Amino acid sequence: MNPIKIVLTDDHELVRDGIKSLLESEKEFHVIDEASDGVEALEVVALQNPDLLIVDIRMPKMNGLEVVKEMTKSFPHIKKLVLSMHDSEEYVVEAVEAGADGYLLKGSSKSEFLKALHTIAGGGKFFAGDVSAYIINNFVNGKAKSSSKSEVLPEELANLTNREKQILELILEGKGNNEIADALDISKRTAEVHRFNLMKKMNVKNLAELTTKSRDLNLI
Repeated sequence: MNPIKIVLTDDHELVRDGIKSLLESEKEFHVIDEASDGVEALEVVALQNPDLLIVDIRMPKMNGLEVVKEMTKSFPHIKKLVLSMHDSEEYVVEAVEAGADGYLLKGSSKSEFLKALHTIAGGGKFFAGDVSAYIINNFVNGKAKSSSKSEVLPEELANLTNREKQILELILEGKGNNEIADALDISKRTAEVHRFNLMKKMNVKNLAELTTKSRDLNLI
């Protein structure tokens, strides 16, 4: 049996090298090419026609979800595995809506990574992380209607921008402004502004109130 041809897309060379090294001993998989941004990924895919694309969410020029969405239209036969540091339902749902065949966290084990590749290459779906089975099963089976955030979320969350939701997630992970700025590649001042707007929209005055509100909304 011919190995599964993989194109690997991540803007960090170290990450790509790590994944290639991990797959070197796996005869059923072969990394045939790489890309360092979303635009390059689409160019490489068109040139190489791989069986499977592994793509990071956060990349320059075009993010991973945009790449997956474009590939679903232009290259529907190619399988797509999204890699991410985020295990929030919002990201997973967006990935599924874009046409991803799988969603895996970057902190996953080698065995889980290989399981994801085998499952997706075999025509299945693979989603990891702290994700609602109801949401995934419904979207994967095409039974769910397109989700309007204002219809499925409490008012406080529905009014948040995507960036503010990212900030909220990081705050609930215990991250400070400096760590948030580093994680999102923004300035500390920008992180502080987003945090201020988030607290205002959530109608809380401090971290303790935000934690309590988040617990009431079943976010933690």
